[in-house]
Amino acid sequence: MIYSERSFQTITHYFDNGLVNVVDSKVLCPEIDLTTMKKFCLSVCLLSLLGALKAQVDTTSIALDEVVIKENRLEIPFAKSSRNIAVIHRKEIETAPARSLQEVLAFTPGVDVRQRGVSGVQADVGIRGGSFEQTLMLVNGIKLTDPQTGHHMMNIPVPLGSIERVDILKGPASRIYGQNAYTGAINIITTLPDEIGLQGGIYGGDFGMRGGNLQVALPVGSFKQSFSLSHDASNGHWYNSDFVVNNLFYEGGIDLNDSHEIKALLAFTSREFGANGFYTSAFPDQWESIQTYLGAISHTYDARRLWVNTRAYWRRNEDEFRLYRENPAFFQNIHTTDVTALEINGRYQSKAGTSGFGLEGRSEQIDSNNLGNRERTLMGVFAEHKIAFLSRGDLRAGVYSNYYSEYGWRHFPGAEIGYELSDLVRLYGNYGVSFRIPTYTDLYYVGPTNIGNDALEPEKAINYEAGIKLGAQNLRAEIVYFNRHTNNLIEWARADAADPWQPQNFNEVTFQGLEAGLLYRFTNSGEGLRIEEASLSYNFIDANLVEREGQETRYALNALRHQLIGGLRTSYGPGIELNLKTRYIERMMLDPYFLLDARLDVHRLKKLGYFAECSNITNADYIEAGTVQMPGRWFRAGVNFRIR
Repeated sequence: MIYSERSFQTITHYFDNGLVNVVDSKVLCPEIDLTTMKKFCLSVCLLSLLGALKAQVDTTSIALDEVVIKENRLEIPFAKSSRNIAVIHRKEIETAPARSLQEVLAFTPGVDVRQRGVSGVQADVGIRGGSFEQTLMLVNGIKLTDPQTGHHMMNIPVPLGSIERVDILKGPASRIYGQNAYTGAINIITTLPDEIGLQGGIYGGDFGMRGGNLQVALPVGSFKQSFSLSHDASNGHWYNSDFVVNNLFYEGGIDLNDSHEIKALLAFTSREFGANGFYTSAFPDQWESIQTYLGAISHTYDARRLWVNTRAYWRRNEDEFRLYRENPAFFQNIHTTDVTALEINGRYQSKAGTSGFGLEGRSEQIDSNNLGNRERTLMGVFAEHKIAFLSRGDLRAGVYSNYYSEYGWRHFPGAEIGYELSDLVRLYGNYGVSFRIPTYTDLYYVGPTNIGNDALEPEKAINYEAGIKLGAQNLRAEIVYFNRHTNNLIEWARADAADPWQPQNFNEVTFQGLEAGLLYRFTNSGEGLRIEEASLSYNFIDANLVEREGQETRYALNALRHQLIGGLRTSYGPGIELNLKTRYIERMMLDPYFLLDARLDVHRLKKLGYFAECSNITNADYIEAGTVQMPGRWFRAGVNFRIR
């Protein structure tokens, strides 16, 4: 693989009929130019789709993988959960037309990913109409809370190749994880390898995109460990949108005996990017540099009925923001936040059911030239219990009580109930309280277009959800209704365009919606063209915001209104796979748009494999966040390898 300083130059693909070179359209090549290759990739995608639709499918059913949702205390089989949960498996991550977790999440029903640029260099994630401040991100149950701003929530220090699974819990999760899990939580799960192995890959594409990743598995006896790194960079899809992202991740663990296990985790991510239009259109030369560090150590005791996990972790985020990239003295923010925490979580199984319990303490500090030097302390106590009734029913109820040095004690009760009408159909409903304290940016920020409000109160919501799940061996479907009501939503507002934005506690807002999803996995025989999986989902959200007279809001009414996501995965022979993803997005205050993405894999599971991706095949004109114009049709391609 060869790259120039400004653009991706050459990707070499080996097909059965020989060698093909793909080059930048500005560089001459005797084999094939980039324009021809783009047409070729697009033609392959369309022809594969048409052929797949005509393919014959074996009616023999297959069993879907049994999934256990891993919360910090209770572990619940997916089929027995009384919540609306989405699970993204490793295969889905590998075959998605995406270069980042942010892009992978964009294909998840009910999740609103608003990117400022390509490859998720900066992206906000909301669930069910919630803002980026109201979603909690976790890595193996470790909370990635950032007291400065929720804009840093997606600074995930884990390379995409190290992620085994992602669990997305939609709806209130404060009873499980405490404050900040206001509209939902996303838990990134990694696993320790049992065998020595090496895998990685390199890629390149439009906008001078280039990158690579490497994962090394080095277990030694009972000591398991893995190390991974990744690098992604681009010259940018428009003025001042270049970026460089580096990730380092290490995880190790040892089983001391049948009951005791120790694990350690170290991770780092660095992001530097031009931020044209990211936060305001008035200054196109914005620039930002972010470094995030994460360290954790845990001990797990696992007996027959008692399970206890003790964990300590530390997260640091360093953020430098310039309003003029080449002139820091004009306006510069430098923030450093440190979060240190200790948690004890456990569960106990008895004849009366399963009991969960937990205790946490957390310290949050910030050193900032804009927000000041501040600190606060949080403590949490958790208890819940799950019982079965009438042979097919189950009830789970509990409360999370948090103490805040600024606000005192707050309590988040919740309950879930489910009943299996048959082996295939499950009815469920739940209730929960959401809670979020203001970030330091909400409270104290001072800038030319944004001003904080130190009189803000924490926001609180009451949530209800009811749904029905259908789960067969090769079919999964779900319909759910949700309602979230609050009377003190934190929302940025202003009187007119000449005034700066400032957060306010609004009087009342109700979000309610309907989510419907269908997934079918086919059983195929033969070596020809086959449909492997088809999915379709629709999400509708209605927001009834009681606005203050003469006030313009910034985030609350930019939530999703309609979201339609479709997916089709096909294969041909033993080694060719095509994954098509389509999305129709309509937000409450923005123009709707339609996107079609595709990825073609050749020998993905072999020692050497190749892929080509195309995003926005329809060349749609759209904006997801801020005033950042997202790119039209763009391509990437690369090679992956595996050594076991």
